[in-house]
Amino acid sequence: MPLRMLRYLDLIVLVLALPIFVAAGLPLLGWVGAAVGWIVQRLIAAGITKRAQESGDPRTVAGLMTGSMIARGWIVAGSIFVVGLSEREAGLSAAILSITLFTFYFTSQLMTRPFEQERP
Repeated sequence: MPLRMLRYLDLIVLVLALPIFVAAGLPLLGWVGAAVGWIVQRLIAAGITKRAQESGDPRTVAGLMTGSMIARGWIVAGSIFVVGLSEREAGLSAAILSITLFTFYFTSQLMTRPFEQERP
């Protein structure tokens, strides 16, 4: 159970960031923009990872994962850009939240990857 929670640490941080945004008086548009971009890219990552695991061809796996990484980066950057165009402070808060989420996501992936078992 702790390993499973660690795998979703970024989403827990995203939920915990909402009361912080409200209490600090930060623009909620920044939280919404970062949340939408982050959740969309996580859903894409889950779908592409599942498809890559089902593939037996290493070139297909490499292509899917590489394309997924590039597309997911653009999705998050695009959500920050759109929010920033509508309100400058909201764009800054969305960018900071997105960087924070990425940091937690990357760290949790590094910590949980060695414990994942191969699925037949």
